[in-house]
Amino acid sequence: MGLFRPKVYYKSIFDVNYDRLKNNNIKVIIFDLDNTIMKVDDNVPSDKVIKLFNKLSNDFTLFIASNNIKSRVRRIGKYMNVHAFYSVGKPSKKIRKLLLNKYSVEMKEVAFIGDQVMTDIFMGNRLNAYTVLVDPMGEKDLKITFFNRCMEKIVMKIIKLKRGEYYE
Repeated sequence: MGLFRPKVYYKSIFDVNYDRLKNNNIKVIIFDLDNTIMKVDDNVPSDKVIKLFNKLSNDFTLFIASNNIKSRVRRIGKYMNVHAFYSVGKPSKKIRKLLLNKYSVEMKEVAFIGDQVMTDIFMGNRLNAYTVLVDPMGEKDLKITFFNRCMEKIVMKIIKLKRGEYYE
């Protein structure tokens, strides 16, 4: 069950201690898209998210990795000027090949930030990356996420991880 426990847990991407990531030799941050950097029904990220990404790009290489469709993920990646992986099949290890084929980085230098334990955190932990859980930005989820959220509640209860009980 340890594969489902994030290294750290924050309220949102705006609360993450990015200095801590930098001090832990993190060079690459991979953000989940839906409900992590923007709500599922938003067409573009907020100015606040764009400002954060612009600031973070001084210290980290940033990516978006999503199970969502190519057109949405690529459009958002282009809008934010970051590389975006679509249909990655989280929690599969596919992202490792995508990342390592294009960039010279070790997984211990990578942080995954996402709102789902069953996909984002599980995948990051399977790849031996630094995992950061955040609360979902909105209450609405994609239909396919419904099953994951049901399973997530069970897993979180087993590992004694409660939403809103943040830790570093």
